[in-house]
Amino acid sequence: MTVAVIGAGPIGIELAVALKQEGIDYIHFDAGQIGSTIAWYPIQMLFHSSSDRLSLAGVPIQVPNQQKVTREEYLAYLRAVVMQFALQIRTYEKVIAADRLPDGAFELRTVAIDGEHRYRVDRIVLAIGAMHAPRMLGVPGEEQPHVHHYFVDPHMYFGKKVLIVGGRNSAVEAAVRCQRAGADVTISYRRDDFDPSIVKFWLLPEVRALIRDNRVRFLPRTYPLEIGRGTVRLQDQTIEADFVLMMTGYRQDPTLFNLFGVELRGDDRQPVYDPETMETNVNGVFVAGTAVAGTPPRKVTVIVETCHVHVPRIVAALRGARVAVPDGAVDD
Repeated sequence: MTVAVIGAGPIGIELAVALKQEGIDYIHFDAGQIGSTIAWYPIQMLFHSSSDRLSLAGVPIQVPNQQKVTREEYLAYLRAVVMQFALQIRTYEKVIAADRLPDGAFELRTVAIDGEHRYRVDRIVLAIGAMHAPRMLGVPGEEQPHVHHYFVDPHMYFGKKVLIVGGRNSAVEAAVRCQRAGADVTISYRRDDFDPSIVKFWLLPEVRALIRDNRVRFLPRTYPLEIGRGTVRLQDQTIEADFVLMMTGYRQDPTLFNLFGVELRGDDRQPVYDPETMETNVNGVFVAGTAVAGTPPRKVTVIVETCHVHVPRIVAALRGARVAVPDGAVDD
């Protein structure tokens, strides 16, 4: 039996380790680099989860200050796990087609730097994550070059007027860090206030203090109607903005689910799967990691630390068994 693992984020990597340790033949793909979604995170961003809950395959994460792990530290950790277990991951190789063979196996067609390839596999695991592209608002001017949907480095906005659209973690962190880097920051948020159950507990008092001290301008119950060159029109006013950061969330790309015929249900378009085995409605196709979330309409509830349990469930199912692993369990 050969298993194709598609996606090399944290859970995809942890699953690859488990398959290798179990002696299950597998091949591993990612359309980009390992941890590609994490690479989009802001420079020096702190994860919400503690290091022990982000660790994989029994390999601890050690950081010099015993605090939460940063984006850079976690990417380095992922590279170290791949090297430690000598995982062979075919990065920058995208699965573009799949056919079901008469014997029940699959033929995958991929495209890589060196051209197209074909593979015969018996099982598929989709560990593709849930944040493939920005959630667009459909606002005129949203695709202009000075409108950014990812916040990477606050240095880019030094000495500039920046409008940040949104009020969750990405927006709040961008506001705090851009203001500290010397930007003139305005936040436009469609709600009355930030939600303490969503915004990281160390960011919320910081942004509120900046607003209180008039170092960040906060415009509640507003959203952009049109983005011009140097201005943004809201419902009742037009403000100046050299850059616009649209921190409005991200969506999952369902292309691979559709390719394999996986059923998607509900407003968030979650894949249908058996929670005990992680097998979808398609025989031989499994789902792992945050890919199970679809595109949440509001709060993200499926994160890496809640997905470790998927690995033993899938390995057991591939062995023809079921394993009772409670939700929320974390491998130590």
